[in-house]
Amino acid sequence: MGVPERNTRGASAVPTIDGHATAGAAPAVAPADRRRTAMTTAPPTRPTGASTESDALRALYADWSAVIAATPDLTTRLFRSIFDEWHQATREPEDVTYREESLGGVPGIWALPVGADPAQVLLYTHGGGFAVGSASSHRKLAGHVARAVGATAFVADYRRAPEHRHPAQVEDTVAVFEALLARGTAPADVTTIGDSAGGNLAVATALALRDAGRPLPGRVVAFSPWLDMENTGATLVTNAASDALVTVPLLEGMIAGVLGEGHVDRRAPLANPLHADLTGLPRLYVDAGGAEALLDDAVRLADRARAAGVDVTLSVVAGMQHVFPFLAGTAPEADEELAALAAWYRG
Repeated sequence: MGVPERNTRGASAVPTIDGHATAGAAPAVAPADRRRTAMTTAPPTRPTGASTESDALRALYADWSAVIAATPDLTTRLFRSIFDEWHQATREPEDVTYREESLGGVPGIWALPVGADPAQVLLYTHGGGFAVGSASSHRKLAGHVARAVGATAFVADYRRAPEHRHPAQVEDTVAVFEALLARGTAPADVTTIGDSAGGNLAVATALALRDAGRPLPGRVVAFSPWLDMENTGATLVTNAASDALVTVPLLEGMIAGVLGEGHVDRRAPLANPLHADLTGLPRLYVDAGGAEALLDDAVRLADRARAAGVDVTLSVVAGMQHVFPFLAGTAPEADEELAALAAWYRG
């Protein structure tokens, strides 16, 4: 996959007026706009046994759900602005500095912990349904992870839907990986890591490299990965009442944006890694919250990777919401999870 010719990003990348694209602009995510009002009401209290501090993420998601439900004409620009608040649940990591750079034509933010091994790189792909989220919303989380494992992290601002459909996002992450190798980083010293849709990309990047006969990263990490573009996971139903953010209507809107109406098969392996041959993937760490609707995606990924001979670790933490590592520095559940990830990383 080649280096992208251009990357159109930013909060105002989709000029819209009341949910409709202006003349000459890329189309707004009309299906998502229509479906956002169908989001379920967020659970009013934290699950039994969860720490008081962990409620920060549930409360943030509940606030987003209320705003989205009350704003039927929410534009893509404002939708992205809401999700750029993701960092609010994360405490600023200590002894971490940041630097902006472009790698392989893809802009992003480096998280550079003091004393980290510069040869070890986390290629971090942010979540947000391929349409929202950014390097800015995820830099603190990436900083915590990098600090925990003793590595540096590059959070890629890959091209987002709906302006750029699949496989643009995979192309960008492959371009960053190749750029790291070109500057002398050993493939085994790169970890592809991401959350939600970014967890999908962390897996899909390794698959794309394998299929192209290229060197593979040393590890893959997926936090609460969103993989199933068919929305067949059992916990989409069983955890619907406990998940404060994710619903099938929301996911369907995101799918329409990144795959288009019939533009890409929902079972295409690089779009839906649950339908990929996972043979030959590097060591894989998958986590998820026990209260989240996408739990079944994480469980199925781990099961299918293990069946394909991949070394897999699955961590499910009871009572936690979608991408609960966002609570790093805030809640003990997230800090304990990052400590477990660090032990796995060094193992």
